[in-house]
This record gives sequence, C-alpha cells and structure tokens, in this order.
Amino acid sequence: MTERAIVVGGGLSGLSAAHTVYLAGGNVLVLDKQGFFGGNSTKATSGINGALTRTQVDAEIRDSVKQFYDDTMKSARDKARPDLIKVLTYKSAAAIEWLQDVFNLDLTLVSRLGGHSQPRTHRGHDAKFPGMAITYALMAKLEELAEKEPHRVKIIKKARVTKINKEGNNVTGVDFEVDGKTYTENGPVILATGGYAADFTESSLLKKHRPDVYDLPTTNGTHATGDGQKMVMEIGGNGIDMDKVQVHPTGLVDPKDPNCKTKFLAAEALRGEGGLLLNAEGNRFCDELGHRDYVSGEMFKNKFPIRLILNSKASNVLDFHTRHYSGRGLMKKMTGAELAKEIGCGPAHLQKVFGEYNDIAAGKKKDPYGKKFFHNVPVDINDTFHVALMQPVLHFTMGGIEINDKAQVLNAEGKPFEGLFACGEVAGGVHGANRLGGSSLLGCVVYGRVSGDSASEYLFQKVLSQGGSKAGARLNQISLHIDPNTPGRITVDWAGAGAASSSVSAASTASSGETHPDDSPAPSTNPKEFTIPTKEFTMEEVAKHNKKDDVWVVVKDCVLDCTNFLEDHPGGVQAILNFAGRDATEEFAMLHDDEVIPKYAPATVIGRIKGSSPKLDL
Repeated sequence: MTERAIVVGGGLSGLSAAHTVYLAGGNVLVLDKQGFFGGNSTKATSGINGALTRTQVDAEIRDSVKQFYDDTMKSARDKARPDLIKVLTYKSAAAIEWLQDVFNLDLTLVSRLGGHSQPRTHRGHDAKFPGMAITYALMAKLEELAEKEPHRVKIIKKARVTKINKEGNNVTGVDFEVDGKTYTENGPVILATGGYAADFTESSLLKKHRPDVYDLPTTNGTHATGDGQKMVMEIGGNGIDMDKVQVHPTGLVDPKDPNCKTKFLAAEALRGEGGLLLNAEGNRFCDELGHRDYVSGEMFKNKFPIRLILNSKASNVLDFHTRHYSGRGLMKKMTGAELAKEIGCGPAHLQKVFGEYNDIAAGKKKDPYGKKFFHNVPVDINDTFHVALMQPVLHFTMGGIEINDKAQVLNAEGKPFEGLFACGEVAGGVHGANRLGGSSLLGCVVYGRVSGDSASEYLFQKVLSQGGSKAGARLNQISLHIDPNTPGRITVDWAGAGAASSSVSAASTASSGETHPDDSPAPSTNPKEFTIPTKEFTMEEVAKHNKKDDVWVVVKDCVLDCTNFLEDHPGGVQAILNFAGRDATEEFAMLHDDEVIPKYAPATVIGRIKGSSPKLDL
C-alpha cells in the first residue's frame, strides 16, 4: 500500500502543510499531542507579514520584497541564511493571498512593527487576534474535510509522536502513543512540532543552551518542549542556532499574580501604534520600535516596574486589544494625573517627558534612542491612557533543526533525509539571530506550504514507482493529465498491450493499512443538535466555584463547569481561571464563535442562569 503524508503538529504550520498536501491531491494524517489544534499560533496578536500584497498596493504602501528581505537579513544578523530568508520573504505575498483566497480570510488592515522599514503586518477588521482568526479558519476547514473525506484526511489528537523511524537515510514514518498504546504509521513525515520556549523538562533544551534565561516566565503553552528537535537529533539531524532564544520585551504582568510562570503577551501592535515604555521614574529609555532583543536588553538595564502606556488615540485604534487585556485584569484605564501618581513622578515631570517626545515626533529634536516612526501623537498629560505592567518573557526559539529551502531536514553530512520535512518554529535558521514581529505566522504559512509541496512531490514519486521493476517497465506507458476543474488533481492514464486503459487519481492514494485508534477529526457533537441543559443556577451559586479544582464560568447565560477542561484549553489554564465564578461572555465573544462550545466542549455546559433563555448562534 502507498503511504500518506504524516504531519506532526496541528498549529498553523502543520495545518498549512496538511492543506497543501490535500490540495495537491495527496492523502494526509495529522497527529497532535494536544486535545486541540492551534498550538502557539492561536496566541499571535499582531499579524502576519507580507510584501507587495494586494492590501499594501490598495493602501499605496511603497514596499518591496527586497526591502522586506533586507529588513529580515538585518534582524537575523550574523546568523542570517539568505536562501531561507529569500523563501520567507519572496513567498510572503503569495502566502497571504492564499489565506485570503482559499480560506476567505480578511487581512486588509496593515501596520508597521519594530524593525520593519514599511507597514507590512496584516490583520483583519473582525477584531479577533489574527493568529486565532487564521489558525481557526484552517483548523475548521481541515476538520470538515476529515469528516467529509476520511479516506483523504485523517486526524488523531492526543497522539504523542515518540520516534522517527528510518532505514539508512530514508525516513519511513513515526511511532506514536495514544492512551498508553504505541502505533506505527508509514509515510513521508512533516514535522510541525513547534519550539522549546517552554521546555522545563528534565531534558530541557533551554537549560542546555540558554541557562541564563531559563528562569524567565514564558508566553508558550506547556506543549512547547522541543519534541521534534530532540527526535531529529536522535536520528542524526542537526540542531542549529540553539542558543538563539527570543526574549520578548512585553509580557503582561498580572498584578494579582506577578510571579506567574506563563504570561500573556502584549501585542507588538501596541508599540507599533504609538505605545510608549516608561521606567520606574516615568522616563522613556529606548526606541519602542527597535528589535525585540534590543528593547528587552534596555528593559533589563532599567528599574522596574516598567509600564506600557497608550494614549486615547492609540487606544481607539487598538480598542479590541485594550478591552481584551482589561477584561483579563492586565491593563487599566486612567487619567494622566492618575498615571503620574501611580508612577510617583508627578504630573509636571510626565508632561515634560511627553513634550520632549512630541517635539521629537514633530522633527524639532532628534530622538536620543534613534526612533524614526511616530504614530498617534501628540501625547498629553490631560488625556486618558491604557496602562499595563511589562516584563521580558521567553517567547520564540529561532534555533531548531537544520533545513534547506525546500523544507527538507538535513542529516549530519548536510544532505537531505529522504522523506523528512520541517516547518514552523521547529525549523532553525529561518529567522537567524532575531525574529521580526509578524514573521512567526508568516514562517508557518510559507514553510508549511513549502514542506507540503515537497512532501507531495516525494509522495507522488513513490506512487509512480510503486510495484518496483514492474512499474518501472511501464513508465513509458504513463501519461499525466492536470484536471483544470480540480486544482491539484492529477490523472494517471495507463495504456499498453494486454491492459485496458484506466484512470487512477493521485488523490486516491491509499493509507498504510495500520490499525489506528479512532480518529478525532473534530466535533464531538453536531453543534446544531446541541441543547443547553434546563437546570438553573444563580450567579451567586456560580461565584462559589472560583478555584482551580472547581471552576465555573458563564458564557451567554450558559453555565460551564470547566474544571476538567482547563488543561485542554488551547489558550491556557489562566485564560479561564481569570473568569472563575464570573461572567466571561464579553471576553469569550472577542476570541471565539459560539459554535466552539458545542463543537469542542459540550460536556462543560451544565445549565443556565436562572430566569434566562440562553441561545448560541450556530
């Protein structure tokens, strides 16, 4: 039997790879060790980069691919790999337009982040965080395909891949565990397992390569433990730039739990739209739009607490962000006088800082920190501000396994393994020594598509060579036809003496025939068949369930017992705990469609608020 492509990891890079294989006509199996797809991709809050996109052209932004390439090379510094960066930047517009055209995503807002010479970070008007919006669209579509075409797309969740199998230089498949049982799947392998910025395990890559930052908090989910990197190095692959761990400057400090190990990230868009960083004395101390490692370094030189402040103009532009962070208790609104009092510097000092900044923005003075781009000025003490406490946090690992520009994983001799590909954060070298904001989602989509294309090519070569010499003897009898009505569909016509002419679609390549656990392609129930239990609770009763071992929340008058769902929540435990015993409707609606409750967590719904008639928009 002919294998299907095996994608390990269900974040944006893995989903992009899986869709690419499917659209090329191949069959695909996606394995994810979590109960939900998404990984860290759903947490990306600023957007996805692209140069010479339709959005930029419509906005008359005079960007170029060469400028994007040069900005990325500069950010990557001495670790820059021009071949990988060329793929990332030169395929960026096509990646964004693929998302728009195939998945109907809105990416028509564009902004400038730190380190970029032009506005090129795209997001949509729908208010959701772009990482969530993009990843959810691909996730929902793949799960739909798994239901409608199970012979083409298979999904197994809570499946932990433990080993990459190979014979000589040929990768033959993987071993994976589900419910304590081990299974083997044969086929070309695409690793999309993420980074290691939450690797606090006994075999920690963080501790080995960056012990100096090991104790910092992280923005990553607990799944980011470097599994793919470790497995590849076990079979003779190369770990490169492993000490290049990005410390993001703006992790949000929760005043109620300042020492929490996992922190939410303040989107780079906040500084991109004019947010200022002030130290404990109420002074600026850096170019807020500098590279992430630079800003983090300057923060460590200053006295904490450090605050990020947004004036009313910036707050209005980023209304979704400020409401989201405020809802979680991580940001608050105050007057300029209240801000000066909280800092302890006095209104006159703060107005002096603002006045100097306004003069710099107006071109009357040169910024001592070299800032060149200014948005939503002037800043004035008589305004209102959104304010949050900041701390540098472990965020992204530029290091990883070595790949080439076709996303093939390289062996110790620098040559590609046969049948092994990698994309997303698991792949090292794409961003060099420092990643630009907005290029994480881009790297996922670009290299997800590249790895999907490369794996598909490898898969189809195996289809054509199936049967060994017998097939080889008949290669001269094969003709390939591209079906214009079905993109990615190839028809193979066999003709010859003693054989009737027949047609075999490359899309119908069979699976390896292994016995697997049941798929979990998506919804545990049909959302439209879901009913809300009639049992009623008062808000006073809900409020009593406010601890980690007993967590109830209310969404749209539905009462949810999330106690056993906490560890499975893609957004992390804390995202739910922040609303324990409370109504989370506004926060929920900012990130989710109503259908996610009956699709992914129907068992959590235990009743309704007394006297209400709850209804979910499905």
